[in-house]
Amino acid sequence: MKKALAPALLLSVAILAPATAGADEPLLVSEKRMSLETALRIAQGAIDACREKGIQIGVTVVDRAGNPQVMLRDVLATELTERISRLKAYTAVSFNAATKALRDRAASPMVQVEGLVFLTGGLLVQAGGQTVGAVGVSGAPSGDTDEECAQAGIDAVTEDLEFGG
Repeated sequence: MKKALAPALLLSVAILAPATAGADEPLLVSEKRMSLETALRIAQGAIDACREKGIQIGVTVVDRAGNPQVMLRDVLATELTERISRLKAYTAVSFNAATKALRDRAASPMVQVEGLVFLTGGLLVQAGGQTVGAVGVSGAPSGDTDEECAQAGIDAVTEDLEFGG
């Protein structure tokens, strides 16, 4: 009888060992999130920067999971800018990279994944080296200008995120 229990006991120890090995790891984790006011400041900063260039845009700020937090569309920007800005922000946060760095994937099968767009104009929003979301801009004559406006939006809150976050 004791011999029959030995393999079962060893199996139980082998199964439980990995679970107890990480006992020092926390059971819950915290994550930094942007406030609505921060996301709104980013979006407004992007709108303001493009207006200075005489350009009307759509801008979307998403949280770290890619959920839209703020979406603004300037008066003369088309409805299409709204959708594209959302996709740029979502793609950036999904790949944890600026969409400009992902442009080579436009020729890959990834382009067929619904909800992704590999166009310049999506940037990560970070606080203390941690991604807290992304911003996407659409409507400028070039993706580089979209990106400049997105960066201006981020720049409007960078100091507060780094030192007050």
